[in-house]
Amino acid sequence: MERYKEEFIEFMIDCEVLKFGDFVTKSGRATPFFVNTGFYRTGSQLERLGKYYARAIHDAFGLDFDVLFGPAYKGIPLTVTTSVAISSEYGKDVKYCSNRKEVKDHGDKGILLGSPISDGDKVVIIEDVTTAGTSIRETLPIIQAQGKTEVLGLVVSVDRMERGTGEKSALAEIADTFGLKTTAIVTMAEVIEHLYNKPYKGKVIIDDAIKSAIDEYYKQYGAK
Repeated sequence: MERYKEEFIEFMIDCEVLKFGDFVTKSGRATPFFVNTGFYRTGSQLERLGKYYARAIHDAFGLDFDVLFGPAYKGIPLTVTTSVAISSEYGKDVKYCSNRKEVKDHGDKGILLGSPISDGDKVVIIEDVTTAGTSIRETLPIIQAQGKTEVLGLVVSVDRMERGTGEKSALAEIADTFGLKTTAIVTMAEVIEHLYNKPYKGKVIIDDAIKSAIDEYYKQYGAK
């Protein structure tokens, strides 16, 4: 595993973004782990987060794209910090764009904020996590309505590696259904590999009990 992935896993723990216990996902599944990017709350945290996303995007998609699109609401700060990081880390100036939940009818009118999307633009979508692929199904029509665009793919922070609506993972379903490349900064398999029975700052984050709960969860919801 690349060192930046290990650093990102530890970063999530430090920011209390990745937690282990008893939670319920948006899709209603009882889960022993939870990822909430809303806990990135400071300028320095967002700066680091943007650099991790920028690395993942660079490795998966290169830099031949024009727009970074983040679905409202959590995708809005992700597009901003990552577009800044792509500029500072790789010298590539990309536009950022997000949708509004409600169409604005005055001033800067419309459903989009940030840069407009134009004919010929190549777009990468950025999200926090995806469990059932619901957000991407809502996002793609918004992007496609802006003109003749090419959506290259989707990047998320953590691949939960669980089933979407079928037997495959949500990311694999999105790739198959929409013909998009999908990637994540880290997968849950990498998280477990890095944290299981290994002390971090004097504490074992994933002990045998938590690992057992994760294994049981994947028996029920794990992707095939």
